[in-house]
Amino acid sequence: MSESPKFELAQINIARFREPWEHPVNKPFIEAIEHVNALAEESPGFVWRLIGDGQDATDIRPDADDQQLLVNLSVWIDIDALSEFVYGNKQHRHVMKRRSEWFDHMEAYMALWWVPAGDRPTVKEGMGRIKKLHVDGPSPEAFTFRISFPPPLNLL
Repeated sequence: MSESPKFELAQINIARFREPWEHPVNKPFIEAIEHVNALAEESPGFVWRLIGDGQDATDIRPDADDQQLLVNLSVWIDIDALSEFVYGNKQHRHVMKRRSEWFDHMEAYMALWWVPAGDRPTVKEGMGRIKKLHVDGPSPEAFTFRISFPPPLNLL
């Protein structure tokens, strides 16, 4: 019998629409959200994702002063499972290749970090991790796919 994981991988990414939500240029992205979320939920290693009032998180604003900013926050069993979805899922990659059509370029837009199994990170925590990564660079508290860190050691 295998032991359940003590830590899971949290990820946050944000994006700022170039145009207001309702603008026709955003329609392809908006129409893809439900399908891409379903693909994530069906992916091996998916644990949880942030959901607002609907079936996605598009109504949640990580910054009350920036109504164009969207957030995606999820938890996965490990970095390999998330990487397989992000880079290995052809439909997800197709949408992400088009992100410059909808979103402003942002220097700091994502972060990964380990959470105790069963914990669900908050948007505030995730935004703090993006800031930490941007200011301090990759560390065990906030990292990227390119420079990642293993889960903390489980001390009994």
